[in-house]
Amino acid sequence: MLALVLAGSLTGTAQAAAGDRVHHWGPVQSKSGHGGHAKADVWLSSFDSERFVVSGKLYDRDYHSGHCAYVRAKFHYASGGTGWSQVRYTCSSKGANFKLSSDGEVTRADVRVCLVSYKTNAIFRCHTDAIKASTVANWPQ
Repeated sequence: MLALVLAGSLTGTAQAAAGDRVHHWGPVQSKSGHGGHAKADVWLSSFDSERFVVSGKLYDRDYHSGHCAYVRAKFHYASGGTGWSQVRYTCSSKGANFKLSSDGEVTRADVRVCLVSYKTNAIFRCHTDAIKASTVANWPQ
């Protein structure tokens, strides 16, 4: 499973287009402890877009070697069903850009931020923010 996580690594060059950044959700942070945490500064596209985008910058704030920050989104589709984005991760405390896209219109996105250990194939200390269209419907742009 970890090979899939590592295959989805960040290059640091993925930059979200201006149209993808409509709402600033803010930080989503994994649970603290065990030497630190993972943190993502999250931006959202419009929920009425054909493809919903969760983007931002991911930071590794864990001091153990072999631990990295991990972000993934679970999309709840307007037509029914769910689907997971690809995994993005970084081992950099300076952060790396990420962009996660849905395959259609969504009503909710669960943004999951975790620590991952590439030495033991473990994903741990996760936290998920459930972001609904109704929550950001009247936010200023």
